[in-house]
Amino acid sequence: MSVKTTCPYCGVGCGVVASKDADGSVRVEGDGQHPANFGRLCSKGSALAETIGLEGRLLEPMIGGTPVHWDDALDRVASGFSRIIREHGPDAVAFYVSGQLLTEDYYVINKLAKGFVGTANIDTNSRLCMASSVAGHKRAFGSDTVPGCYEDLEQADLLVLVGSNAAWCHPILHQRMLAAKEKNPACRIVVIDPRRTATCEGADLHLPLRSGSDSVLFNGLFAFLAGSNAVDRDFVGSSTTGVVDALKQVAGQTVAQTAATCGLTEGAVGLFFDWFTRTERVVTLYSQGVNQSSSGADKVNAIINCHLLTGRIGRPGMGPFSLTGQPNAMGGREVGGLANQLAAHMELENPAHRDLVQRFWRAPVMADKGGLKAVDMFDAIADKRIKAVWIISTNPVVSLPDADRVRAALDACELVVVSDCVRDTDTTRHAHVLLPALAWGEKDGTVTNSERRISRQRPFLAAPGEARADWRIICDVAHRMGYSGFDYADVADVFREHAALSGYENNGQRDFDISALSTLDGRAYDALAPVQWPVTPDHPAGTARMFESRTFFTPNGKARFVPVMPRPAGNATSRDYPLVLNTGRVRDQWHTMTRTGKTARLMSHIFEPYAEFHPEDARVAGVQNEGLTRLTSPWGEMIARVVVSAEQRRGCVFVPMHWNEEFAGAGRVNALVNPVVDPVSGQPESKHTPVKADPYAPKWHAFILSRSPIRRPDTGYWVHGKAGDCWRLELCGDARPESWRDWARAQLGLEQVEIEWVAYRDPAAGRFRYAAVRDGRLEGCVFIAPDHTLPSRSWLTGLFAEQQLSANARMSLLAGRPFGAGEDTGPIVCSCFSVGRHQITAEIGKGADSVEAIGRRLKAGTNCGGCRPEISKLVGARAQSRQAIAS
Repeated sequence: MSVKTTCPYCGVGCGVVASKDADGSVRVEGDGQHPANFGRLCSKGSALAETIGLEGRLLEPMIGGTPVHWDDALDRVASGFSRIIREHGPDAVAFYVSGQLLTEDYYVINKLAKGFVGTANIDTNSRLCMASSVAGHKRAFGSDTVPGCYEDLEQADLLVLVGSNAAWCHPILHQRMLAAKEKNPACRIVVIDPRRTATCEGADLHLPLRSGSDSVLFNGLFAFLAGSNAVDRDFVGSSTTGVVDALKQVAGQTVAQTAATCGLTEGAVGLFFDWFTRTERVVTLYSQGVNQSSSGADKVNAIINCHLLTGRIGRPGMGPFSLTGQPNAMGGREVGGLANQLAAHMELENPAHRDLVQRFWRAPVMADKGGLKAVDMFDAIADKRIKAVWIISTNPVVSLPDADRVRAALDACELVVVSDCVRDTDTTRHAHVLLPALAWGEKDGTVTNSERRISRQRPFLAAPGEARADWRIICDVAHRMGYSGFDYADVADVFREHAALSGYENNGQRDFDISALSTLDGRAYDALAPVQWPVTPDHPAGTARMFESRTFFTPNGKARFVPVMPRPAGNATSRDYPLVLNTGRVRDQWHTMTRTGKTARLMSHIFEPYAEFHPEDARVAGVQNEGLTRLTSPWGEMIARVVVSAEQRRGCVFVPMHWNEEFAGAGRVNALVNPVVDPVSGQPESKHTPVKADPYAPKWHAFILSRSPIRRPDTGYWVHGKAGDCWRLELCGDARPESWRDWARAQLGLEQVEIEWVAYRDPAAGRFRYAAVRDGRLEGCVFIAPDHTLPSRSWLTGLFAEQQLSANARMSLLAGRPFGAGEDTGPIVCSCFSVGRHQITAEIGKGADSVEAIGRRLKAGTNCGGCRPEISKLVGARAQSRQAIAS
């Protein structure tokens, strides 16, 4: 059985085909017919079949940690919310939801909150992702409209990526860009990012601007364009307003001033400005480096201003393009998922829109003012203004800034309800009521990707245990609260209502309109092919590109220039906190790892949370490459592995945002993050937190590999996860046990088991190695040292696949290095084919002089392409080394 569905990761919205064999095993492949990816999948998508097991799933409702019947759980939620609303009013409750929800789930919870409970205290983790883009779109276009489509990336002659490490965060789109560049010799790629990321490997120009100076750069470009022949005077005169005021804001700004403020060379800035000016087909792609800022909306408008001034919008191969982070961040916007929105892209504070939606829903009440946005919502929970919160499909104790305050807020809240598919997360631990939801593979509905393309997510697995669809759970609670209007026969019924509302009294006045889909019967809904909105009777096949008519959704039909005055980012650095913390994603992990952390293949690329420093900053802080550092901000602290890299901008430190208390002790970076938000969008500043770095030097370091799960420490620095055919635990400490051998046995859980021990002890040097062997197979090993210089883990994990340890393998365990037993492949570079760095460098040494040559020899880089930038760097480094020797 094969089912076409959609990948649950980033906003690219790749189509996948899931095939279930007779033995119950599942294969996941790319859908060659889906227009977002044409069959290609990134490393995360390729590993989806490895993440669908029931280990760790929440499979039954729980109250206070005790399993209960669904009726009891639903009654507790409904009665608790009803009582608090009755005693304290509707704004005493809140809902915090997620871009992981399907559109139908999103629609029903927003309907319940805004039209029946009567509160707009419903926000989403998409607030952390693209709220600044929404605000920028609405200010410029009068609507939250993404103008272009993915085909524009292949038709452009200049691709400008701003605050976007697309090679790791949107790899399928990045590969489409590189393929288009290869076919079009005139095409150039510019990357604007403080770090030299993997995306820079395919770029013609990298501008490592000073953190937070994006608005200055694009204001400078705006001023430069105004004095050039690139201005589309007809378009500006007939289709826009506000250009005079916007230009006054940048009057006199020169290339030299722009370069100095941004920390760039004048030549590099001038070259970028010249390319942008002389290239008609320009697409500017921006992501979290722009959005996640206390001035994110202004940054978005600074970019849009440049496209409006040149008329480069609404036509093939040009326009501003927001790359969303979640699979259904766009769908959430369509149904009013943010606290300041109404459904169908209507405005909550517009009386006519409120009246329209209330009449359509036949709702008893309607929220009439914007609700609390994510950060403010959890502040209100902490202050007890909000007394009940329902969290659905997200993990705010990890993902929100000032995360320790979020945790404390939930501990103090009168009623915390969490709907999730995972039993134990940093957030579910604080729930009074847990509701088991369906996971990807079981869910039925739709999602919308970054180019406005609606795709079906279809189930291919049966609902496990007592898990239920989110929309159904929400409707069951609504019924118990006494609300009508939630009697949906199935998920298609929800979709039809959503589509009908989009066209209700619309008459072309609103951008979001899928009314042509409102009459789909169940069979047609099941078969719905990917389609881009608007989908109207006039455009039943969808609409690829918006604003082709050069009219917008403002009252006068004209786009608006927005004057942008650059503001300093968040809090300034100081003597006490001299470094700028920048958080983001890594290639093979997703959000808080509840899905990707299940697979050893994805854990193999980067196993530990790390902090990336410029060499000079590392020297000043006294931290060493591969050692540990304690990062501290005014809001919290964490411990991370040190990576020293000249590709990091001086004065900045980068830390991934994924690790949480399920996978790491002291590894939650958002505990440090500045909770300041953009005053327009409410989006938090995740790219600019002042921090200090100190060496973290425990008395001993160790790692443990075990065939069985390993008991994790309660405190201190540790990292846990799967590694090949075993489990891996990295840890360190100060207190030394009386017997390292007894400690090792206890860590492996083998105190009472007859076992053969292979041991190496050097007490004077503080180095110990223990391996447990049973029936000739390796059961576990423990390596201990006084510092972080421990043996490579890659060859050791391979020994767990052997049925019988050879004499060489035993000697290797004692020696702490391969001794004719297993290959030290090095850190994984290609997750798709488990190819390590040492394997690649060995082939380079044998004459493989290109990424393609490595692919032919090792297959690395031939599937998703996400590792190609890293392979390119290794090839380039070897070429430079040879050149240096030759000279």
